[in-house]
Amino acid sequence: MLKRQTSGEVACLSCRQQVSVKETRCPHCGRKNPSLWGYAQTLQQFGLDLGVVSLITWGCIGLYLVTLVADWQNIGMSGGFLGFLSPSLASLVAFGATGAMPVFALHRWWTVLSATWLHGSLLHIAFNLLWVRHLAPDIAYGYGAARLLIIFILSGATGAFLTSGAGEYLTGFLRGAPLAVGASGGVFGLFGALVSYGHATQDTVVRKTGLVYALVGFVYGLLVPNVDNWGHFGGFLGGLLLTQLPGFHPLQPEKQWHWLGAVVLFLLTVGSVVFSVVHLWLLARG
Repeated sequence: MLKRQTSGEVACLSCRQQVSVKETRCPHCGRKNPSLWGYAQTLQQFGLDLGVVSLITWGCIGLYLVTLVADWQNIGMSGGFLGFLSPSLASLVAFGATGAMPVFALHRWWTVLSATWLHGSLLHIAFNLLWVRHLAPDIAYGYGAARLLIIFILSGATGAFLTSGAGEYLTGFLRGAPLAVGASGGVFGLFGALVSYGHATQDTVVRKTGLVYALVGFVYGLLVPNVDNWGHFGGFLGGLLLTQLPGFHPLQPEKQWHWLGAVVLFLLTVGSVVFSVVHLWLLARG
């Protein structure tokens, strides 16, 4: 439960310097409302990510379970370990899978937001969430919790957009995914954010780490079938370019507009999942 602090000091959500809970502007970094109306201390109990990592984790797990239950009679149990406990294609499409078919054939363009939170098997979600749990706390430390969520959502969207376009307009081995789900675009966006952080802070270790992670992921995608390489590349590019923008420089503290943007993007993502279900229901009714 959120407990409001009305007296004493609290660590500013942006620069983490101690300020009075009654300050309207941080004297160290200039952030407005540094105590977040007295709720900053409660949120900081979740860690530097302020609960964003848990939000991503449980959001993905929750939707994975919902897609399984929604069409439980057609859960995939074959295809080896890679396909174990796979939601049906109908269930994935219903809840917002993206790709050339949903975006261009069904005109469900909003699925570029929803698809990041859906997964195609138990192993698929396990791998992606392991990467999220490994990388996201460091990204939150470098960029802040709000910018972490923005990077994850927008990188997933750029990956979904690129693979959908490549699936529609390219052919052969260059073709993108006809149907795509998974948080890997967002994860590759975090790789890109690491590269930007290392460049901005002149930390060659961090920059090389981000590049190596991305390179290993790209090579893996070339060697293993049914991997969405365009989604990975689009996510990496999205995270890299987004974190080049002035408002995402890691040495600049988070502002209130970052939190506003993060909340709006998350609500749009939730709306995209809900609207995906409603849209198919309306189509089924004729």
